[in-house]
Amino acid sequence: MRLSVVALLLVFFGCATDSKKETVEEQTLAANSSALNEKYEVVCFVYHRFGDSRYPSTNVSTKDFESHLSWLKANNYRVVTLSQALENQAGGSAHVRTAVITIDDGYKSFFENALPLLKKFGFQATLFINTETVGSDDYMDWSELERATAAGVEIGNHTHSHSYFLNIDETNRYATFEGEIKNSQQLIEKELGHKPKVFAYPYGEFDPEMKMIVKALGFKSAAAQNSGVINATTDLFELPRFPMSENYADMFEEKAKMHAMSVTAKQPESHMLPRKNSRPTLSLVIKKQKLITDQFNCFIQGSKCKLKVTPESDSTVRVTVQSESSIARARRTLYTITAPDNSGEWYWYSHLWINPAVSESCTKSNFRPSRYHYVTDSLWIRQNGK
Repeated sequence: MRLSVVALLLVFFGCATDSKKETVEEQTLAANSSALNEKYEVVCFVYHRFGDSRYPSTNVSTKDFESHLSWLKANNYRVVTLSQALENQAGGSAHVRTAVITIDDGYKSFFENALPLLKKFGFQATLFINTETVGSDDYMDWSELERATAAGVEIGNHTHSHSYFLNIDETNRYATFEGEIKNSQQLIEKELGHKPKVFAYPYGEFDPEMKMIVKALGFKSAAAQNSGVINATTDLFELPRFPMSENYADMFEEKAKMHAMSVTAKQPESHMLPRKNSRPTLSLVIKKQKLITDQFNCFIQGSKCKLKVTPESDSTVRVTVQSESSIARARRTLYTITAPDNSGEWYWYSHLWINPAVSESCTKSNFRPSRYHYVTDSLWIRQNGK
């Protein structure tokens, strides 16, 4: 499968092309980027439910999940927790790829249907829990979470209530967000004996101030819900993850083989849709490496996109992407950019725009985080003949 590239924004006025000088955007990205080896990559997946056909948009069948794990084992992937992937590169290299299985929300179907399969293959995973729901309805209880940690599952913080924090007035948003994270940390430490080192934003939604709160609270990284692959240029506090659901079951192999675009500068940094611009522009400076620069492509669900690629330096290009129509009707819109290299490998990058003015039409129980990904991926498949 091959993905199309949602390319990125208009060239920023006054950007210096002197390779010895860092722009403000490069300095900002570098401050949050990882200390990973330049050739080291981590492909990260996010799951929610397993073998629960009531919610197909957030569910994978146990058969499909087992096939995903089997493929990783057969292809010699190192499958570890998110913390291990970011802290310990010794087992990963350009020849031994690293994959991370993450699970959001802590549904009981993970404990009943997925954990036994992880044990079967000897794989670890990271589970992000919202502590308010622990032990209720379809959610794991503390005893089950304790047994999961004993089996090698890392527990991450997903706030207490899993709320739409961007819909809280800014006057109260940040105190509420920080308070919920602290509350969740305290509960997890009380019940499981440790404080999580990794965080995941509910619904993948956050603004720059929320990201800074997570960093200030001492977390090592934070997972978002835009798709892509982690490498040395990735912002540790908005790690990309490929969503997995029934819609994506047959796309796993292509995603697992995907590479990260090395983005050294991005403008804007924020994911918030500008109030007075419903057709926002995204601008990226990308290392050329082996990329075929005249084959960049972009995808935007619900719209065509304008893509422009211009030389930035001897080793980089600037890619600008803009939607041809308004994206203001959707709460979340992905700009996705892809390109092949000269050996036929594919590279992926995405940027999520969030418009809190659009209400979510569904509740937590039937929230469909993969919907906006699915449209983008379907376009990529059609264009690349899959």
